[in-house]
Amino acid sequence: MAYQFVREPLMAEEADALASACRDAQEKLVVWPLLDCGLRISELCSLGRGNIAWQQGALRIKGKGGPFGTKSKQRVVPFSPRVRAIIEPYFALHDCFPIGPRRAQKLVKTVANRASLSKPVTPHILRHTFATLFLQKGGSLAALQKILGHDRLETTAIYLNLTDAHVVEEYQRKW
Repeated sequence: MAYQFVREPLMAEEADALASACRDAQEKLVVWPLLDCGLRISELCSLGRGNIAWQQGALRIKGKGGPFGTKSKQRVVPFSPRVRAIIEPYFALHDCFPIGPRRAQKLVKTVANRASLSKPVTPHILRHTFATLFLQKGGSLAALQKILGHDRLETTAIYLNLTDAHVVEEYQRKW
């Protein structure tokens, strides 16, 4: 397998600081789903009212993949109560996501600077943060694979960024 560049995810406290640094609905509409759902920036910015399964509490995502990047892969991504609270009023009035990928990337950087985070923060680092926190909270690697839309478990295993403290804590819980 080719070398994978390892991005350093945010710690739980840093992710909380980032979420808290959002000042307006547009910032929350970008940052919260990236943090809580693990979406790619292109997937977030292509969301529409038709992608939301309200009763299921999930997003239906047409993601990366398929022959020649045709976005033929579909998956279901659950969303958190805080994501529901921000997308429900927005999509009640609008059919599509309000901003494009480049503007969303700049917005993430702006919020990260406001939160005074020392690490570089990009939308993809928020995807890594989601994945790492999901696993640290006890989510299974198989469930994470489905949420992220990976074909191979080896791809999902990149997100196994457990700290020494998490390893010791898990060991103590199991033994």
